Amino acid sequence: MSKEKLPPLELAEDELVAAENVGMSFRIHERRYDTLKERVVGLFKGRKNPAKELKVLEGVSFRIKKGESLGVIGHNGAGKSTLLRIVSGIYKPTEGRIATKGKIVLLNLGAGFDMEADGEENIYLNGAIMGFSHHEMKERYDSIVEFSELQDFMKLPLKNYSSGMVSRLGFAIAIDVHPDLMLVDEVLSVGDENFRRKCLAKIQELKQDGVSFLFVSHNIDQVKQLCEKTIWIENSDVRGYGNTQDVVQQYLDYCATLK
Repeated sequence: MSKEKLPPLELAEDELVAAENVGMSFRIHERRYDTLKERVVGLFKGRKNPAKELKVLEGVSFRIKKGESLGVIGHNGAGKSTLLRIVSGIYKPTEGRIATKGKIVLLNLGAGFDMEADGEENIYLNGAIMGFSHHEMKERYDSIVEFSELQDFMKLPLKNYSSGMVSRLGFAIAIDVHPDLMLVDEVLSVGDENFRRKCLAKIQELKQDGVSFLFVSHNIDQVKQLCEKTIWIENSDVRGYGNTQDVVQQYLDYCATLK
């Protein structure tokens, strides 16, 4: 029996994201076929390949207003990055409802990059992915390179960049296209301290201009500095949601019990 289709979730005028009881599950097959030939032979011989359901998120609800930042905390594997991919539209939730509006940029280390192409080519590639023409990105090119501080490396393939350099380029592109909502996934955990401070200052500036952020990080101090609200996800479940100081303290108290 098919699930009843839920009506669209409505957004208030000052909201960019609304999520209601969002869940995400993946079907994992027990038998792995490494080649197409193995799969065909398995089907021909009638081998069953049962699948089990892996639930990575359940019952996630929150709203983000214009100019507001929501932190997402929790241990590795809790479902934080999956949530960002749902908000960005990469994944469609298997449960619940989500609604978004405005230009949304997912800033994830290496996301949207061609590692064989050089830095300059990747600026235009990322711009095209976000709906900007070559001419529009050409007008932004100089400011992107200046912020990234990678002037001497733009003709070098990204496969030769360090993770910090890739992060610099991705962040510089994302902030220059002026999104309504920026989804930040651990990008500020790499790179040197001076550039991290530069990025944090730019985020504060963008927030004052009305840009919203969904900010995934293991750096609790950054979450406390940047986010008015925080959601704590643990083992796919929401363990806390609300004022950042309160939720962070709940999380730290929980972590203390694990020692």
